[in-house]
Amino acid sequence: MTDTALADARSKLDRLKQNLATVIQGKPHCLDILIIALLANGSVLMEDVPGVGKTTLAKALARSVDLTFHRVQFTPDLLPADILGSSIYNPNDGTFHFRNGPIFCHVLLADEINRASPRTQSALLEAMSEAQATIEGERHVLPVPFFVLATQNPVEFHGTYPLPEAQLDRFLILLDLGYPDPDTEVSILYSQQEEHPLEHLQPVLGGD
Repeated sequence: MTDTALADARSKLDRLKQNLATVIQGKPHCLDILIIALLANGSVLMEDVPGVGKTTLAKALARSVDLTFHRVQFTPDLLPADILGSSIYNPNDGTFHFRNGPIFCHVLLADEINRASPRTQSALLEAMSEAQATIEGERHVLPVPFFVLATQNPVEFHGTYPLPEAQLDRFLILLDLGYPDPDTEVSILYSQQEEHPLEHLQPVLGGD
């Protein structure tokens, strides 16, 4: 790679970080780690308390890179088909048609992933390691890039299922956002007086 190409790539990544920083303030190191994971095509597990911006960060990343984004709230009654999709019967022509589940996107937010049963958690294993999903015996290729941002709350143990080693191994990075400092909290409040900055976030990079 030439010096010009390297400078261009660095400039693009700087713009991406600046874009994310308008929404997630006071966390430059976390933004660096997230961008590294995206470039390495590795998924991220964010283990933190509620309300520190995990969902907002995932949305900001998807909008900044012009990628499709889906959020799945993991609950004890969530089924694998709710994530992967399933065949739907069409009474008009008497045939079944496959309907994509929310996993068919570029950025998937698996919110509170450890609240789902191990069977449902395992629905992500193939997708995270091979960027594909085998559903009803048929192979479905996922969009490229495919990036999972999963969250779990470490302080709530009631009604949760610990992630198995096979699942944890699919994550490249474990990220802890943490609470912002008092000055950053004031800055965040001022930035959201009229509208949330996420609403005006524009793509700075193409999805490719």
